[in-house]
Amino acid sequence: MDTQRLILLLVFFFSCLMLWDAWQRKDLPPPGAPASQAAGAPAPAGNAVHDAAVPPAPTAGALPGGALPAGAGQPPAPGAVLKVRTDRVAAEISARGGDLVRLELLQHRATGKPEENLVLLGAEHAYAAQSGLIGAGLPNHKSIWTLPAESLELKEGKNELRIPLEAAIEGGGKVVKTYVFRRGDYLVDVEHKIVGAPAPDKAHAYFQLTRDDKAPAGTSSMMMTFTGAAIYTEQDKFQKVDFADFGGKDKHATRSDNGWVALLQHYFFSAWLPAAGEREYFTRKLDGNLFAAGVVLPFPGESLTVPLFAGPQEQNRLEKIAPGLTLVVDYGWLTMIAAPLFWILEWIYGYIGNWGWAIILLTVLIKAVFFPLSAASYKSMAKMRVLTPQLMKLKETYAHDRQRMNTEMMEMYKREKVNPLGGCLPILVQIPVFIALYWVLLGTVEMRGAPWLGWINDLSVKDPYYILPLLMGVSMFVQTKLNPTPPDPIQAKIMTWLPVAFTFMFLWFPAGLVLYWTVNNILSIAQQWQVNRMIENASLKAR
Repeated sequence: MDTQRLILLLVFFFSCLMLWDAWQRKDLPPPGAPASQAAGAPAPAGNAVHDAAVPPAPTAGALPGGALPAGAGQPPAPGAVLKVRTDRVAAEISARGGDLVRLELLQHRATGKPEENLVLLGAEHAYAAQSGLIGAGLPNHKSIWTLPAESLELKEGKNELRIPLEAAIEGGGKVVKTYVFRRGDYLVDVEHKIVGAPAPDKAHAYFQLTRDDKAPAGTSSMMMTFTGAAIYTEQDKFQKVDFADFGGKDKHATRSDNGWVALLQHYFFSAWLPAAGEREYFTRKLDGNLFAAGVVLPFPGESLTVPLFAGPQEQNRLEKIAPGLTLVVDYGWLTMIAAPLFWILEWIYGYIGNWGWAIILLTVLIKAVFFPLSAASYKSMAKMRVLTPQLMKLKETYAHDRQRMNTEMMEMYKREKVNPLGGCLPILVQIPVFIALYWVLLGTVEMRGAPWLGWINDLSVKDPYYILPLLMGVSMFVQTKLNPTPPDPIQAKIMTWLPVAFTFMFLWFPAGLVLYWTVNNILSIAQQWQVNRMIENASLKAR
């Protein structure tokens, strides 16, 4: 087997790894038939978030019981929402359910619409954060809550904005649901407090996130990213749950005394983060193509507070909030390699303040680390390049005796001290690093909206003028010319058209990824050209 076939197999192997990794992340479509509802839950009706999701009941035996509430209450009048504004978010809280039904991130632009802010929670995906109490006569996310005002804003000089909502308890007393927004933070505390009445026996609180299964704007079929739920516990670690698996058996952890539940999408997520204590996690398929993921907690007495995070996947922020929360930036099976690569990339960015130049310097650093392996690979290919005329002659001489041809080729390799596998095996070692860096650059929200220079105003989206992909294609074409010429005409054509295929594929890749690949190719060209020159000069002197 000659080097060119090995290179083709290497490309095929690399492509298979990328496809398999993408398939692992792919957001599978939901099944055609809705999943069954929780035992004892009435069938939901309507397409609205409030109507679709009945409050969850604790599983018998998992947590102490509690009757499913009736969810009485009339829909609010149009416009019955409280508008909230801080330095980070613009939010809307609905009177019906006291739900957080809209969340606009003021420091992040909408995909493809730089003049608009990104809306994480909102009507487009029926995406809302809901909560309530489970117990006789207690209000839930289908009840009507009294709003304290039509709009509230975090004032200058203030670091906290508390927003109390009230709902009556049947038989007397009330529940006060208080949202606590803070300056410079995407964390919102949600507190439920019973006032004027004792807490019913075996009362529970639930906190859930509801959403449809449509991928967010900007999702590309060329780059599969995960949209779905995630549940983390110290026992079972990080578990992703596709929407297709909502309501299924044994798909995720259900009982624990720690952890959190989240809904993920590319770059952003929302999560309920209860403190340590007994809880039950659930995922449910609802009517109207809606899905709910959440947690049920015993109500401890007078009050219960659970933080809600809804914002970007900024790793330096997440690691300070909850254990395992950095795993929402999902690098899959290459996390052990990808996480250190991100830390190095972020460290470089901290010094130069530009993600584009940070990518270039990281590429140079990786090239330097793998220099011994790359040099061995290029030396082997350079020697094969020198031997190409002799190999062509052998193929012509023994065209009708393949066994003799292979024997003569092996003798030549042995005589010239050339290992035909030497050009590819060192590259195999580097492939996991290349794929890991691919996912780092694809999943780094800090790069979203980050400029490099000139026409590249956002490294997380494709090059608007396709200049980088074309440069990448040219660099790849030059690389193929530095490799040994394939003796087989079919292989030669494949190697010639390979840069064209890769260029077409990279047209839709984020500019940051294409920048990395282009710089890597340029460095490889320089190294391979130098090695080829040295080997060819040595061969001439030997003659």
